Amino acid sequence: MIDFPVHGALPHDDGVTFRVWAPAADTVTLELDDGSSLALSESENGLFECTTGAAGPGARYRFRLDGDGPFPDPASRYQPAGVHGPSEVIDPNAYAWTDENWNGVARENLVIYELHVGTFTDAGSFDAVRERLSYLEDLGVTAIELMPVHDFPGERNWGYDPAAWFAPSRAYGRPDDLRRLVDAAHQSGLAVLLDVIYNHLGPDGAYANA
Repeated sequence: MIDFPVHGALPHDDGVTFRVWAPAADTVTLELDDGSSLALSESENGLFECTTGAAGPGARYRFRLDGDGPFPDPASRYQPAGVHGPSEVIDPNAYAWTDENWNGVARENLVIYELHVGTFTDAGSFDAVRERLSYLEDLGVTAIELMPVHDFPGERNWGYDPAAWFAPSRAYGRPDDLRRLVDAAHQSGLAVLLDVIYNHLGPDGAYANA
């Protein structure tokens, strides 16, 4: 079995390491939102990567493969302008969690409420769900199961034709908004389950096969 390193944009003290798997490409170029570009070096097994101090959290970027594109990152953590737009560098360690005392909910105590973020409230956002956690507590719920939040084309979707597996939909908020929802749910004694779709991608906006 091939042991692949983590893909995507990985921020650290020296900048950001960009890593993408493109086994069919001869060349891969990183394009940053400031107009600069940088060639990625091929390592092994079709993996290309580069490290640059010119980018950090919040920077937007895309890739060109053999001159074609630009394409968003198939391992993007956030697509602020939609699934066809540039990806944004997200620092997954920047959020300050407050649920260090969370111990979960025993299986026999699970009362699960399946929830679609886009239709649960008028605002259709992670923040709006967070503001209604007390309502769910009053129902006797002990866990919420979020229907798929992978990003998708358009503004509303059931979530079952995902385009970006690792990016929560910008229609619902930013990645830290999802973290705040989970954090607040744990503070309220509610477990959070994610319905995930990893066995296929939707027909529009999925660049994993680019």
